[in-house]
Amino acid sequence: MKVKYLLTIFFLATACTKQPRLEGLDLDKWRADKGGCNGERNKWIDKLKSLKEEIKGTSSNDLDDYLGKPDVQQLADRSQKYYIYFLEKGVHCETLLKKSDAQSMAVRFSAMGMATEVTFQRGVPSQ
Repeated sequence: MKVKYLLTIFFLATACTKQPRLEGLDLDKWRADKGGCNGERNKWIDKLKSLKEEIKGTSSNDLDDYLGKPDVQQLADRSQKYYIYFLEKGVHCETLLKKSDAQSMAVRFSAMGMATEVTFQRGVPSQ
């Protein structure tokens, strides 16, 4: 009986995720421009900033489907995590081991995997 309740809760939680409407972005070009190294992503910085509220509430799985895997993934306190997408070319394009100060977008996810914050900065956000 417990298993039945747990499965029901799981399906209800995943069914209630918000599908982001990222209109105005060419998602195929976005995903193809890994790390912003081809110069495509920087064209959409202003558009992304206007979509901050649309991204909030999105699950990490849904964001993976839309924007692709993040360029950097960081673990934070209390089982939270960050997805970092570089928006322009930087030293990270030569080697991922170098710390880049290129323009980036960070999406913070709660322990439940829901986007709670979207920020824009240079490099990877400090925790």
